[in-house]
Amino acid sequence: MTKQAVADFTLPATGGTDFTLYPLRSKSLVIYFYPKDNTPGCTTEAQQFRDLYAGFQQAGCEIVGISRDSIKSHENFRAKFTLPFALLSDADETVCNLFGVMKQKMMYGKQVRGIERSTFLLDNKGVIRKEWRGLKADSHAQEVLDFVQSL
Repeated sequence: MTKQAVADFTLPATGGTDFTLYPLRSKSLVIYFYPKDNTPGCTTEAQQFRDLYAGFQQAGCEIVGISRDSIKSHENFRAKFTLPFALLSDADETVCNLFGVMKQKMMYGKQVRGIERSTFLLDNKGVIRKEWRGLKADSHAQEVLDFVQSL
């Protein structure tokens, strides 16, 4: 994998704000892409990132979650599980395509196009340091935190 800087982007975020990548360049950043709010795997993943959030903060790392869901859906999901980090809405798949996470998947025996669960760690210069693709939701957040702490 080439270590290249990610192009700047802005997406609508929970909390009534927009999230822009470049102002966060003083910290490292975990961006995790997930298929859908309030589904079992995505809920597990969000809760585990939530439970480990203090460890990420201590390591100088911020977290954002991205899916194609609406901000209204994200706000409800975030409130329901008291998530301390922003969720970003990528309804037109611009950032999903930037990271190459849109895939054809089988769901209930049908081909559907959706987000492949993937996580990226960007350093404080906006360069991808590590990526995890096609992962299982459970225990993944701990693996990411272990890597962040090893840097």
